[in-house]
Amino acid sequence: QVQLVESGGGSVQAGRSLRLSCAASGYTMNRGCMAWFRQAPGKERERVAYVYQGGISTYHADSVKGRFAISQDNANNKLYLQMNSLKHDDTAMYYCAVRSSFDYAASACMRDDYLYWGQGAQVNVSS
Repeated sequence: QVQLVESGGGSVQAGRSLRLSCAASGYTMNRGCMAWFRQAPGKERERVAYVYQGGISTYHADSVKGRFAISQDNANNKLYLQMNSLKHDDTAMYYCAVRSSFDYAASACMRDDYLYWGQGAQVNVSS
């Protein structure tokens, strides 16, 4: 039973920073895909970033590249998303998600059928 719990959301002014955390249980963090997604009202869900097999490969969406950074702490079973230089358009519900411990290539992390999802953490960025 994989369980994911996000924390660290909140309301900030544009230009500030936040770090989201995702506590994972029942999952081998050095395997498969772990990712952050976001979705704002009326907009499609967007893949923000992923890490494959503990860092063999990482990805950041063009919309956040250079501002956001995904990382993980295996000792504490946590996934992080450091968000710097936040913009109003970053306002969304942010979700951590995992696909499978048995994904054999990083290309699998670009699929949309992630199996497990957290409850979400709201991020509000005022302009």
